[in-house]
Amino acid sequence: MNRILITGGAGFIGSHIALKLIEKGYEVTVLDNLLEQIHGADPDKTSPLYCSIKDKVRFINADVCNKTALEQGLLDADYVIHLAAETGTGQSMYEIKRYVDVNIGGTALLLDILTNTKSHVKRVVVAESRAIYGEGKYHCEKCGDVYPTERKDEDMAKGDFECHCPKCDGKLTLVATTEDSAIHPSSVYGIGKQVQGQLVHLICKNIGIESVSFRYQNVYGPGQSLTNPYTGILSIFSTRIKNHKEINIFEDGKETRDFVYIDDVADATIAGMEVPEANGHVFNVGMGIATDVLTVAQALCKHYGIDVPLKVSGNYRLGDIRHNYADITLARSILKFLPKVSFDEGVKRFTDWVNRQELQTDNYEASLEEMKQKGLFK
Repeated sequence: MNRILITGGAGFIGSHIALKLIEKGYEVTVLDNLLEQIHGADPDKTSPLYCSIKDKVRFINADVCNKTALEQGLLDADYVIHLAAETGTGQSMYEIKRYVDVNIGGTALLLDILTNTKSHVKRVVVAESRAIYGEGKYHCEKCGDVYPTERKDEDMAKGDFECHCPKCDGKLTLVATTEDSAIHPSSVYGIGKQVQGQLVHLICKNIGIESVSFRYQNVYGPGQSLTNPYTGILSIFSTRIKNHKEINIFEDGKETRDFVYIDDVADATIAGMEVPEANGHVFNVGMGIATDVLTVAQALCKHYGIDVPLKVSGNYRLGDIRHNYADITLARSILKFLPKVSFDEGVKRFTDWVNRQELQTDNYEASLEEMKQKGLFK
């Protein structure tokens, strides 16, 4: 029986992967620190994610920067799925040391142990993020394919939220972002995810361990934290709607993301662990469809049957991107990955799950005030 270590395995993505691996007959060890921001003050009562796996896996309650715990988790492990990370683009812009220490430092420690200690590990799978691209790929009629850098504060303050050609300042057409697109993250979180992937591929190759990385788009679905105001737009909006509170739609509501359902992400990740030909590759994982934020809010209101004010405010956060959606051709070719859950069906499944949960306290306004005080929310 193959043994799998999942760092961050009690989290949203990790717990779903763990349950699917157990169904397939794998023996799973999870290392997770059960961070209160994700799991609540008493995970045995407040974390459905942790409760879903705690009696089915070997669980190590520890931080990914804990060397002794990591060494324990790696004992007899055949594969590592490295998901442990601080998540939240906005929060990363003012909790810089925390994000760097955990995301980069934890990855470095994992690789240091694998380099200097005998192990059974055959392959390391690491979660990158679409955040490493910054703005996605665009096409300019005059200049061809281009990759805009982060948008300027002064432009957005005037209501100009779209990206311009970095060469001629002309209008751009959004196209799907491929894995060989330019990398220029616009947040500390994005930089950390870029470094995680680079470290894993570099070091694993040097020590004879296979490596695979995934650039997840916006993952959503049952189990996503309804109390963490820093990540997961569907969860954030859902908590607002269930509390009958107005939703502040940033910018002009036309900013887009690629929303992909959690089961599809888990299936792709497991394929990346199992498929021999995946070794050495970086894969985008998404639906390959751009959906704007206002459409997301409207879909949620429809499925909940609750109308709340949707205020298109013109507010914006420094570090946010305008658009990005994935080209998933490579994952389709090598992993045979094809998303099975449409956005409408995924929203239905997600809202059905939310309706079965206790009403959560909405912490979103406090998080925005925190960002405003740091000069990052305008």
